[in-house]
Amino acid sequence: MNSRTASILGWVAATGTTLALAQQPAPPAPNFAPPNTSANGVQSMAAGCAMCHGTQGRVVAGSSLTGLAGRPKDEIVQAMAAFKSGQRPATIMHQIAKGYSDAEVAAIAGYFAGQSR
Repeated sequence: MNSRTASILGWVAATGTTLALAQQPAPPAPNFAPPNTSANGVQSMAAGCAMCHGTQGRVVAGSSLTGLAGRPKDEIVQAMAAFKSGQRPATIMHQIAKGYSDAEVAAIAGYFAGQSR
């Protein structure tokens, strides 16, 4: 075997390996945790909103923040989508919204919609 033949065979082997790797499906996107839309999971996620929106979504009197308790579910879902996409200005909600899946947002919105004001 001459050096040219060896070079061609080496190139074919390398190209074949590259093509074989290129045909492999992409690995799944990282998923840190599956959505937890159980009753306890939703309550736990909603509790994270208490720092700003009050316990069970009820803000203290005189607060400039929006209370979530008793708000229509669709209104909360739409607001979260607007925060997530950057369409609605916010100081921190745009980052918080990105941390929830659509299923989690819907579950949290349902939770707050069911709370009395």
